[in-house]
Amino acid sequence: MRKKEYINVIISRLSKMYPDAKISLNFTTPFELLVAIILSAQCTDKRVNIVTKKLFKKYKKIEDYNKVDIKNLEKDIYSTGFYKNKAKNIKKLAYIINQEYKGEIPSDIDTLITLPGIGRKTANVFLANYYKKNVGVIVDTHMIRISNLLHLTKSSNATKIENILNKIVDKKDYLKFSDLIISLGRDKCIARFPKCSECVLSDICPSSKTKTVLTKLEGE
Repeated sequence: MRKKEYINVIISRLSKMYPDAKISLNFTTPFELLVAIILSAQCTDKRVNIVTKKLFKKYKKIEDYNKVDIKNLEKDIYSTGFYKNKAKNIKKLAYIINQEYKGEIPSDIDTLITLPGIGRKTANVFLANYYKKNVGVIVDTHMIRISNLLHLTKSSNATKIENILNKIVDKKDYLKFSDLIISLGRDKCIARFPKCSECVLSDICPSSKTKTVLTKLEGE
């Protein structure tokens, strides 16, 4: 089976299993989305949503993040982990967007990734969910692990994985594919306790622990 065909089968099956797959972070403004994504690094979305429920009521404008003492912001986001670095990046980000971009968040990835706390993953999540621009597949820890298990990639490097997947996933499906793989990673393809017998990809996944794989990818 060719990899593009393989991808389409994966998307088709997972779409039936997770028809409502989408970003699970809560936000109402573009800056809130950026803050939530930054906080989600090394933290569960569930925990981030608990924190931002209070955070977004306290800081309603970008300017509010500029004015707050960093120690207070650190306390507000403490439970998300790496709170010192996250607080520093959020404050710097708020300042730059206000001063250099007049409150408007850039819509191109090359500019976004120069801003504090924003890497390619954050930029891809933001652009796809706010500006509806599919720039690249979102590569988080789930995507790194599962793309390797599915033999789509053979790397642990996020940039390399994104470059490979961008070539074999249709551009219009970048976000959909990303959300589906993330949903699978949270529900069935769990790192320590994979539920292969419950997975709709078990007969085509080369790493399945339940049965003989029926599909062979070209090049393997």
